[in-house]
Amino acid sequence: MSFKVAGLHIAVIAAALLFSTVVNARTIALVGFGDSLMAGYQLPPGDGFPEKMQAALKAKGVDVTIANAGVSGDTTSGGLARIDWSVPDGTDGVILELGANDALRGIAPEQSEKNLDEMLARLKERGIAVLLVGMMAPPNMGGDYAARFNPIYEKLARKHGVALYPFFLDGVVLDAGLKLEDGMHPNSKGVDVMVQKMEPAITQFIGTISTVKN
Repeated sequence: MSFKVAGLHIAVIAAALLFSTVVNARTIALVGFGDSLMAGYQLPPGDGFPEKMQAALKAKGVDVTIANAGVSGDTTSGGLARIDWSVPDGTDGVILELGANDALRGIAPEQSEKNLDEMLARLKERGIAVLLVGMMAPPNMGGDYAARFNPIYEKLARKHGVALYPFFLDGVVLDAGLKLEDGMHPNSKGVDVMVQKMEPAITQFIGTISTVKN
């Protein structure tokens, strides 16, 4: 009798562990929210950053989906206007990349910072984790503009306690062979470089989401 009872206890424990594993083994849902750099401007279908990053992560066994919510030409003002409906309920995390078009248009960095600040606050209110992606002002905007624009991402990451990837175009911006003819947007090879460089940060970001959610 005692053997049967012990066996029953073991079976119950094993079933509970299996159930726990099944419940926790879920797909992490991310949204790549940004401008043309996120959208995959002039690239073939599937060659955009969200799609290639998702493929790279899945190849390493990471169960994740990354929806592409990039809109070409979007500014931080445009992003703020659509952040609520472009990031659906059930989203675990957002890769937030905006500001390049603000800099190109000479929008006051203080306004860009305000818009990003509000987006971060709204996502935090919804319990959605954020990986903030930094941008840098183009050289033609001058040193004063750069001194006001470039630091806003680190400042906001500290304020909201979110992860920061300092520069989205790291490894691409100075290599003409990794950009389209416009000299601004990455080509498919450029996206590959961006994915390779950013993958560790995304993996770590997903790890923090998994820990919190589970």
